[in-house]
Amino acid sequence: MTQRYQPKPPDKDKALMAEMRRLAKQHPRYGYRFITAKLRQQGWRVNPKRVQRIWHQEGLQVPYRRKRKTSRGRSENSCSVKKAESINHVWTYDFIEDQTEDGRMLKFLTVLDEYTRESLAIEVGRSIRAREVLAVLAYLFRVRGGPGFIRSDNGPEFIADAIQCWLADNGVATLYIEPGSPWENGYIESFNGRFRDELLDREVFYSVREARVLAERWRLDYNDHRPHSSLGYKTPAQFAAACIASVSATPRPQQYTTQNIENSLIMGGT
Repeated sequence: MTQRYQPKPPDKDKALMAEMRRLAKQHPRYGYRFITAKLRQQGWRVNPKRVQRIWHQEGLQVPYRRKRKTSRGRSENSCSVKKAESINHVWTYDFIEDQTEDGRMLKFLTVLDEYTRESLAIEVGRSIRAREVLAVLAYLFRVRGGPGFIRSDNGPEFIADAIQCWLADNGVATLYIEPGSPWENGYIESFNGRFRDELLDREVFYSVREARVLAERWRLDYNDHRPHSSLGYKTPAQFAAACIASVSATPRPQQYTTQNIENSLIMGGT
């Protein structure tokens, strides 16, 4: 009556269990659904229910994180009202802060394509002003072409005259959300939450250079390898490639001129 049979896992599950433990250690914030997608990326033919069963047997649970109750934005510039309809239709950007080991501030500028969820850039510095924001946008416009709209909050770096004039000169409309309503810029807020959860809260940075290298490494992994639930568990890069392949011709990029940037920088900003 006091003896209990201890079941042994089938031999066919041992290799799968080992790979799941490796992936769970590499991505400690992934649940079994993301692990299933990662396994399929590697060529495993697995059923999500089987992965879930082994996941519970091995005790590979993600620590519970309470969901915050949020309100739906009502501004006409909200991401729930003005939605991205294609690649490069709506970009969004925002700041997120952290610090180095000595307590000095680190500031991260994150730029996202709302339709494909691609992380376009993560700029790192002690402080980032309108001039640096403009330089990041100029680089992205050169290599990718400009968006139709760009969404942001009302931070001084984003509403600076230099930014507004340069965007207008390049045919990009601005979508400023209502003050105090971060849920209206939900895509970048969600991205920043993942960025903090998977990198910033797990690393101690000793310099700006180290933070820049680790942030760029995380950004590339996010785009090329991290499955995204809202994209059918495709990576942002895979989804973007499918979008480009589905159209016969890609739209012409926005006109970019070095003179426009120089004029905007002369105007100054925050």
